[in-house]
Amino acid sequence: MRFMIMHKLDENVPGAFTPGPEMIDAVDRFLREATDAGVLLSGEGLRPSSMDAKRITVRDGKTTVTDGPFAETKELIAGFVLIQVDGLAEATEWGHRYARLFGDIEIDIRRVTEAADLA
Repeated sequence: MRFMIMHKLDENVPGAFTPGPEMIDAVDRFLREATDAGVLLSGEGLRPSSMDAKRITVRDGKTTVTDGPFAETKELIAGFVLIQVDGLAEATEWGHRYARLFGDIEIDIRRVTEAADLA
């Protein structure tokens, strides 16, 4: 099963989207550990909404495009890892390891919908 583990940051906090060398090293170690364990499919950080971001909203057939930054959004998904594991318990263990990289953080663990889930 594939799971996406996502972390959120408040882009109004100075430096939230610019990790220092210690954080970069910690994330790199985590990604190597997940790669060595054979569970990592992908892992990336995202830029703040002030950099190359758009939000497309469709309501009642009307499309609105909003340029970043998204001032009305306090927390945005700031990065993710995509893992392939045996189930939610194992994904949760990886989620704990991921969360410990950041200190005070909120993460979401979400199972990816597979084609077989839709049959």
